This record gives sequence, C-alpha cells and structure tokens, in this order.
Amino acid sequence: MENIGFVGLGTMGLAMAKNLMKGGHSVIGFDLSGTAMNNHVLNGGQAADSPAEVAESAEIVITMLPNGKIVRHAIFDEGGIAETMQTRALLIDMSTIHPSETDGIRKDLAVKQIAMVDAPVGRTSVEAALGTSLFMVGATKDNLETVRPVLECMGDTIIDCGGPGTGSRMKIVNNLMTTSLNVLTAQILTFSDATGLDRDLAVSVMNGTAAGRGHMSTTYPAKVLKGDLTPAFMIDLAKKDLDIALALSNELGVSLSLPTQAEAIYAEAQEAGRGGQDWTAIFDMLHRNHFPAD
Repeated sequence: MENIGFVGLGTMGLAMAKNLMKGGHSVIGFDLSGTAMNNHVLNGGQAADSPAEVAESAEIVITMLPNGKIVRHAIFDEGGIAETMQTRALLIDMSTIHPSETDGIRKDLAVKQIAMVDAPVGRTSVEAALGTSLFMVGATKDNLETVRPVLECMGDTIIDCGGPGTGSRMKIVNNLMTTSLNVLTAQILTFSDATGLDRDLAVSVMNGTAAGRGHMSTTYPAKVLKGDLTPAFMIDLAKKDLDIALALSNELGVSLSLPTQAEAIYAEAQEAGRGGQDWTAIFDMLHRNHFPAD
C-alpha cells in the first residue's frame, strides 16, 4: 500500500481516486469543489486543505486538472505541491496539457529534485469509473515501473510512449485525430441524411469499409506505411469521387468544410504528379513536405 495524493477530484479524478482505494492505497485528495471533496471522503478518502497538504506524506502525487495553467498553480503557487513534496516522491500529471507546459513543469520540478511522469488518459469517464482507462505514459523506464502498479489500479492499458514528455505529445496527437474525425463524421452523416438515405443503412455500409473502419487500421498499414504507393485505389479516382460529393453537397446546400479542405490536398497531389499513386500517398506527400531530407 502506498500513500497517494490526488489533486483534481472531478468526474475522472474522483473515480480514479476511488479505484486507487479499492486497490488498497490510502488517498488524500484536494479539489476546489466542496462537493467533490465530500464525495471523496464518502468513498473512503482523506481530505486536504491544500495541494501542499496532499503532498506532505505522499509517495506519489497525481494531478488531474483542466489545463496547464492550473496544473502549474497547483504545483508551484503558495500552498502548492512543490512546497512539501519529498524528493523521493514522484509526481504523475494525468492532465491533458500542451507538451511545452509538460516540459516546463518537469524542468522546474527537477530543480527541486522531484521527478515527474506525464500520463494523460485515454478513454472516457465511463472507463475511469470501471478502472479500464488507458494511460499514455512519458517517463524514464525506472519511473514507469515505479508507477505502473498505481496506474494499473485505474486502467487496463499502460503504454510506454518513449520517455519523458512523450505521453503528453501522444495525447495531443490522438485527440487531434479523434476531434477532427468527430467533425468529419457529423458533416458526412448530415450530408447522407440530406441525400435521403436511411441513416442506419448508411452507418452500416460505412462500418464495412475504410470510411467507418478507419484508414489507420486498414489502408495505411497495408500500403503507405510499408512504403508501397502502387495503386489499390488511385488519387485520381479519389479526387474524382470527392468532386462528385462536393458538387452534390452544393446542390443540397450542405456545408462540407473538411472535405473541401481535403479536395485541395488531393488537387495538390495531382499537380505534383501523384495522381496515379495509391490514395494513401497523400501521407507521403505531406510528410516529405515537412521532412524534405527524408
């Protein structure tokens, strides 16, 4: 059993603190919300008056907070974690914040000889309650193994992202993908409804193709990520189909901002002489534009 401090007892944090206690740990928590603090105590936890009090006797301190500014305040402001945290202890930040903020906090903690692990959370509050969260961990190998048993009380998937700061970066990459796909999905289903298609039928069809199954698990590993740009489906054909869809959307009065931006990228690929390559060659083009030495 370890003494664990937990700062940030919102929907996710409260559930995670409860699962830590189910795992046999003692958890002292702090949150600005009196309701959250009361719920933590009802779950069997201890309440602290400040982040500093949370850290006094904790072997591991966890922060689960809304943004980087608040994380920094909780750690470094008067009454903050860094005032009382022991150098042998570890801080785990599970917040989703800018990677440069993660790097800065780690650097400033190192001055105080305090080690930090970034371990932002994948999955939702439902999984947090069930103890089946996913953690994207940025840490040294030693620190990862130290915190692994603690993370395993809260989640069933612990991913080593490759060293300090990489967990924070992985979370932003992942969330960029999922938040962008959310907008695209909303636009496509609106377009589908406008054509008069049955929605359940449309969803069923797309779930059987790369549209619903996702390029990350279908076309990309089979083609471009292997360095194979021979066409299974050509950029020229993809551009033609996209143009048809955009013309129809204009006739129906449906706004498709993300597909319109995609059309410009396909056009760029054609202009670069890539029209006969596999449609996944879009990645090769964009990657080479950013990393011309490759």
